[in-house]
Amino acid sequence: MKFEKLFYVAISSIVIVAFILITFISSPSGSSGSDSYVKKIYFVDHISTAHQKVIDKFNEKYKGQIEVEAINLPFIKFSTNERKELLARYLRSKSGRIDIFSVDQIWVPRFAKWAMPMEKYISRFSRDNLLKFAMQSCYYKDTLVAIPLYIDIALMFYRKDLLEKLPEYKLVEKKIKESITWDDFILLKQKLSPSPTPSQREGVLGNPPSFGRGRGVGPFFLFQADDFEGLICIFAEMMANQNKPMVIDGNLQLNTEEAKKALQLLVDLVNKYNVSPKEVIKLKENPSYDYFIANDGVFLRGWTSFLSLDSKISYNYNPVFNNLEKAPTPHFTGYNPVSVFGGWNLMISKFSTKIPEAVKFVNYLISDEAQKIMYEEAFFLPINEKIYKDSSYEIAFPDLKFYHKLLERGVHRPFLENYTNISDVLSYYLNLAIRKELTVEDALKMASEKINSGSILIKSI
Repeated sequence: MKFEKLFYVAISSIVIVAFILITFISSPSGSSGSDSYVKKIYFVDHISTAHQKVIDKFNEKYKGQIEVEAINLPFIKFSTNERKELLARYLRSKSGRIDIFSVDQIWVPRFAKWAMPMEKYISRFSRDNLLKFAMQSCYYKDTLVAIPLYIDIALMFYRKDLLEKLPEYKLVEKKIKESITWDDFILLKQKLSPSPTPSQREGVLGNPPSFGRGRGVGPFFLFQADDFEGLICIFAEMMANQNKPMVIDGNLQLNTEEAKKALQLLVDLVNKYNVSPKEVIKLKENPSYDYFIANDGVFLRGWTSFLSLDSKISYNYNPVFNNLEKAPTPHFTGYNPVSVFGGWNLMISKFSTKIPEAVKFVNYLISDEAQKIMYEEAFFLPINEKIYKDSSYEIAFPDLKFYHKLLERGVHRPFLENYTNISDVLSYYLNLAIRKELTVEDALKMASEKINSGSILIKSI
């Protein structure tokens, strides 16, 4: 398995480099013939149907002048961690063949050394119109090095048709819509689907435990607990929910009661309360969505793009989508609900030889036209403040009000240059704790020591 994974990532890197080399060889001046003056720029991202529609509109708008060519790193094939390493590996080569690339907002400090400063390229008017909490992720050492493409926020999906089985359904749904407490959430699981016997819990990934199939109710709550960035998202959210960020003034807050409480709950959701199946320890985002749909899951932690047209097409318009509702993630009793931010930012490579053309494309991507396409096609949340204030648009898309309310109580993961190493180390030890291979105390202690030592964790892939 380790060899196969390394081989796949290596081949993926070669494919990306080969693609760029081929396009370079076939069009050394950007194009040929009557289009010899067309400047071709290369954009690296997960290219959804929404992205492609925006690219096509831009190419039509600047036909004969600029052409954007996409290099697709789809989420279905690459985890966020794999995308990060592929991009970093390529940018270290200092090649000018990538012009624009998108990064998880939390990667900005790591990729800043390869990015152009943006202040002189994006007007103050445009910047002032962007959501403040989206712009917070775009600075490194007081320099604007990125521009948000879209923002995201963690939320919870639930199957309304399954919850309607409860006699007190209306009261339960009201709590869920307002953000249910973890205590009430655990009690709700017992009401909807009592704990199975050990033999009933022997379901494996892709096959639901037997206790769910007969009654049409499968796993109660799916979250992403594999060893990757998604696990850090829920842990950071739980820390912030207790008014204790994961990092304060550059110092990790792992040897604290709040950190222990957060991790202990994640462990107990799987191993004590049977709220989540053991399969979550090997689930990233897309596999967790697959599992939720295939196994009649009740609740799912996820991101807004799960409702996108791309998702519905990939699941062949599964009837599950007709019964999905949205809610805030649960919170600890006695504290105000919070949700962790996600989202992707745009950076222009400092090695690009087509900076003016790249700037035009970035400015188009943050325009109202492009942002509305991204939302309407794929539920990528707009980063333009005025879109949320447009009453006519809100009438046409009433869910925007719900999303904006979530965004207003969003929290960021820490912006640190060594964050990616912190994430790699911490997710590894959190996962071991949920697997019950380490105690909560030992997992947090070992993670803290490893991170503070500055050493890099070499994982078995």
